[in-house]
Amino acid sequence: MLFRPNIETNLNSWKESQNKKPLVVMGARQVGKTTLIQSFGKKNYQDVAYFNFELNQELHDFFSFNKSPDRILESLTLFRGRAIERTNTLIIFDEIQECPNALTSLKYFQEEDIKYHLIAAGSLLGITLGQQRSFPVGKVEFLNLNPLTFEEYLLNTNDKLYQTYLHFLNVKTITKIPKAFFEPLLREFKMYLVCGGMPEPASVFSESKDISKLQKIQDVILRSYQLDFSKHTTPINANRIQYIWNSIPSQLAKENKKFLYKAVKEGARAREYESAITWLNQAGIIHQIYNVTNPALPLTAYRELSAFKMYLLDVGLLMRMSKLNPSVLINGNNVFKEFKGSFTENYVSQSLTNSIFTPSYWTSDRTAEIDFLIEHNNHIIPIEVKSGRATRSRSLAEYNKKYKPQIRVRLSPLNIETDGAFINIPIFYCDKLEVFINKLSM
Repeated sequence: MLFRPNIETNLNSWKESQNKKPLVVMGARQVGKTTLIQSFGKKNYQDVAYFNFELNQELHDFFSFNKSPDRILESLTLFRGRAIERTNTLIIFDEIQECPNALTSLKYFQEEDIKYHLIAAGSLLGITLGQQRSFPVGKVEFLNLNPLTFEEYLLNTNDKLYQTYLHFLNVKTITKIPKAFFEPLLREFKMYLVCGGMPEPASVFSESKDISKLQKIQDVILRSYQLDFSKHTTPINANRIQYIWNSIPSQLAKENKKFLYKAVKEGARAREYESAITWLNQAGIIHQIYNVTNPALPLTAYRELSAFKMYLLDVGLLMRMSKLNPSVLINGNNVFKEFKGSFTENYVSQSLTNSIFTPSYWTSDRTAEIDFLIEHNNHIIPIEVKSGRATRSRSLAEYNKKYKPQIRVRLSPLNIETDGAFINIPIFYCDKLEVFINKLSM
């Protein structure tokens, strides 16, 4: 079981809430939802009543005609063979997307005078909720679970480096990290890019350093996603989803990473593939970053919906899909250079999307491009991602000349550097971008 303190803090806050609602934990397949919830239950409750709607199809009947939580729990008690106490028991409805009536029942659990401690989870809830007409809006709380951040990875794999990571993050002033500490952090970050933030691959690889074991687990995860394509949509849409999925590594390998339909299939058109992209988004396994031609507040109002980049939810899975040999990438700086920096860009997309930010990107008449734009304290902040040691940026210079942003950010494999409104932040601190921005603003 991997330790995820921020998520556990959220779960504890939910547990102690007086006006409790059923909690719906959302996230892509294999991000560790079931393990996390069960572990939380064992630590914090006298009993855990666990029900899986994918493994036990007979559970569906208990929700077909009953709306009363008492009646439902009577049936679940008989199925379980042990009483479900009203207090100090965590009830878990896992893979709840397989039983729409169970989703609907969450409303009635919320309306009971006795607030049951009930957590529901599912791998494709985004898709299910988009199709569910009777979903209990306003009757549940949501918690999104994403792949491990680099900080969480360090916490679980290398406590010494984790303490180093925190120390230089928490110093009051922006200071350069001594080489003796910087280089080990950068080496460990390369390992993270290879194994990614999916809990099982990260855990196995950190313990064994066996690349073949890592790849086998990543292959299983990727295969499970592809099986979902055919299981949870129409045959025509499943084929289109597969085409898009297969094209992601080559889309990101281009110098210009804008998503091109012609790279999916010859003659492909947007209107034919829009529903397939929507499916991948709702499944939580891609991130779409939209272009804005006018970097003004709010950025979402200036999105160009026909121009976007598509990234994978996890950089380690992208690495495996790309069929590159991890042992080569771990040595030197190849991991940053291969695929024209697509791995580092995918990591930044993953990090920003899973944080408080909703990133976009900016282009100017095909002469300049800023990799990411974010909003912070009513300012637009441009972010350039550099994969190698060469850090000159004509695009960032052009953007600065045109818009005079309060802060300009470069993320790269280089050490901390500041120059007025400009800051270079080591790529492994991307998850803590807001901390550095706040320091620079002081």
